[in-house]
Amino acid sequence: MRFRENDTVKIIRNCKNGAKEGEIGTILIAFKEPIEAYEIEIADEEGRTKAQYTLLPDDLELVEIGETMIP
Repeated sequence: MRFRENDTVKIIRNCKNGAKEGEIGTILIAFKEPIEAYEIEIADEEGRTKAQYTLLPDDLELVEIGETMIP
């Protein structure tokens, strides 16, 4: 897996699902099956969810490694 949950990523290309190049988001869920993919949340300046997309690893670039929550 290229990215982990809670990583901050940048969308590097416009996607058919409405994701726009340059948007910054947080990985909510990392999927392994049936193919590697990531559920990304895009928030506005006040922290409210603006959009949520499922994207492939080639659509993303790592901005910052997120902290892992350990119970």
